Amino acid sequence: MPPSLIERLAEHRLLAGVPHAELEWLAAHGTLHVFEAGAIVSSVSKPLESLWIILNGHVAIRVDRGSGPRTVMEWRSGDVSGLLPYSRMRTPPGNSMAVERTEALEVRGDTFPELIRECYCFTAACVHAMLDRARVFTTTDLQDEKMQSLGRLAAGLAHELNNPASAVARSAAALRACLNEADVAARALGAAGVDDAHLAPIDRLCSSAAASDNATRPLTSLEQADRESAVADWLGAHGIDEGAASSLARLPDPIAGLERVAASVDRTTLAVAVRYIAAEAETCRLTQEIERAASRISDLIAAVRRFTYLDQAAALKPVDISTGLRDTLTMLNAKAKAKSVAMSLEIEPDLPTIPGVGGELNQVWMNLVDNAIDAVGKDGHVTVSAAHDADSVMVRVVDDGPGIPEAIRARIFDPFFTTKQPGEGTGLGLDIVRRLVSRNKGEVDVASAPGRTEFRVTLARR
Repeated sequence: MPPSLIERLAEHRLLAGVPHAELEWLAAHGTLHVFEAGAIVSSVSKPLESLWIILNGHVAIRVDRGSGPRTVMEWRSGDVSGLLPYSRMRTPPGNSMAVERTEALEVRGDTFPELIRECYCFTAACVHAMLDRARVFTTTDLQDEKMQSLGRLAAGLAHELNNPASAVARSAAALRACLNEADVAARALGAAGVDDAHLAPIDRLCSSAAASDNATRPLTSLEQADRESAVADWLGAHGIDEGAASSLARLPDPIAGLERVAASVDRTTLAVAVRYIAAEAETCRLTQEIERAASRISDLIAAVRRFTYLDQAAALKPVDISTGLRDTLTMLNAKAKAKSVAMSLEIEPDLPTIPGVGGELNQVWMNLVDNAIDAVGKDGHVTVSAAHDADSVMVRVVDDGPGIPEAIRARIFDPFFTTKQPGEGTGLGLDIVRRLVSRNKGEVDVASAPGRTEFRVTLARR
């Protein structure tokens, strides 16, 4: 004779030690279901209505958080799933599906008041199962959100690195030809037999090319064009090829310098000297461009290392909020530019450090600023500010988007709640923000109206 339902419940791992009277209550109020492999036990599109006691088989929940569905939790014989007493989860994050033929006892949620009253031991066991489930979901939520943030970070960094890396490659290729031209011009100048006295104005003009990058402000396009035209006219008046005008025009005061050179050498040597000066000026320009681009790459890498707190343990340490905010805006600069969104940063002078986990707080800033950029329209504006008082540091992220409708404002920190289109958001960003701020002994709140939404993060200074 096959075992009765009560006997099967008594053998259930989670129900070990549950009084026989409670097992009888579950058997009397539950409904036995059989799910074939592939059958849906609970759907993401429907609210949870029942508790499921898995008697045998295998059930898994698959969640799609923007990168395709994947299994985040599994239940087998001896587990319970679905709606649990005292649980705040009302909608499943994904579809629960029978991986193999599964038998489960359904206890409907509308019986929970009586269940809690009549089945104290079973209810306590369910609470422990609920806590275990929450820990698993929290771990997977954090991991998924970290991967999403890593994707955003990688995309922004690739975009930011592309321009300086291309500039280095382009300038390095041009520098090779320019060095050859400088060598030929130097040989020709030496062959002209110019003595030291006549070389002095030439050397002075070449030296000004090396110093011009830091000593003068960059010229506007119109100013550069005007200067090139003036230099070309001067070269033409002295019978010299005007092709060097572009390089010579970048010198700090090219006409005056060329006049001094013309006054110290004859007309034939002047053409050779101008060729040499132009080659030196172009060489300096290319090396300066390579230096600036390489410095930009170095700065970006340093920002990433600071942002991620690479090689640092996740422990409470003094955290410089201002550095984290600056690095966050650097990481998201490419996304903001692509959408023509202006970002501004307002940091109070002498902002104190706060005890916290730097990498986690940077995750908070990344999520809030990223959401703000998404919220505003083209040519919108996002303002990030930080200030302190005697007890705390407050960070504000303000955008001029349409605002958060009052009907959903209370739900925006709920797990899996999102207003974005499918595949565009996980619904975890603000939930992660809330958790991480809490872990760093802080609070987060929001105020919103059309044209202004402000998220405030308050962190204790001690």
